[in-house]
Amino acid sequence: MADTAMSGAAGTAGTTQPGEPVPVLPAARSATGADALDGAVWRLRSRGCWDDAAALLEPHAAGHPPYAIRRAALLVERCLFTAAGWAAAEDALRAAEAVAGDNDERGAAACERGHLAYAATVLGVRDRADEARSALGRAAALLAPAAPGRALLDYRRGLMAEHVANSPESARAAYRRAHAGATAHGDTLLLSFTWRHLAGLALRDGELAEARHGFAESLRIREELGFLVGTAPALVALADAAPPEEAEGLRIEAARLFRLMGGVPTWLAEHLEGVPEAPAGRSGR
Repeated sequence: MADTAMSGAAGTAGTTQPGEPVPVLPAARSATGADALDGAVWRLRSRGCWDDAAALLEPHAAGHPPYAIRRAALLVERCLFTAAGWAAAEDALRAAEAVAGDNDERGAAACERGHLAYAATVLGVRDRADEARSALGRAAALLAPAAPGRALLDYRRGLMAEHVANSPESARAAYRRAHAGATAHGDTLLLSFTWRHLAGLALRDGELAEARHGFAESLRIREELGFLVGTAPALVALADAAPPEEAEGLRIEAARLFRLMGGVPTWLAEHLEGVPEAPAGRSGR
């Protein structure tokens, strides 16, 4: 987490939108050890070229479940950013579910299934909350407590708690578990999401210093990783907790990146309505 269909979930503190994308590819964690294909997929994904990234994985997906799951995850993320592409994501998910061979793979596919159903719910496409709960519960039963995919599952269960069940305390507990798991497994991009959502809950509770720290950490990670398509939302979130003189500059830069990305993520549009373009000769932060 388009946004107008998010019901009461939209406009939460710190614009921690339920339509915000989620980390799906291990290659995003760092350049170290990433093979050429993962690196190419990450570069495309980080610029919002999900179809092109999925096309790179397609030749490998039929006989290799991890690639099938990654491809499905990319297309689910595209839905979250653009509120479009649902049929392609469903097809990719069915293919990933069909080739999954062990509990980790089946759990990862179920996690993506739950997240797609969650996205359809919060973006107002169709109420699939029960399906989302069922799929994420199935993923929890399949994934071992120490499995690498468990942190992402905890994060997504936090999103459900915050934006569907309206249970911020349950969400905070899930985000903290996800944060600890991401730290343990070196999943730096996931940390940018957990920092961001924990900061949003802190801002809701009036903990301004904690919120600023979390939003700043999220932005720092995304800039360091080159996650361009996720940088504008991080700038807007930090602006919500920044002093007015800083907030204006953050929103101007967010608007510049939003326009550069062709209006993606779509749900950010209402948060940047009326923000002027950067003055001539001024770009970047």
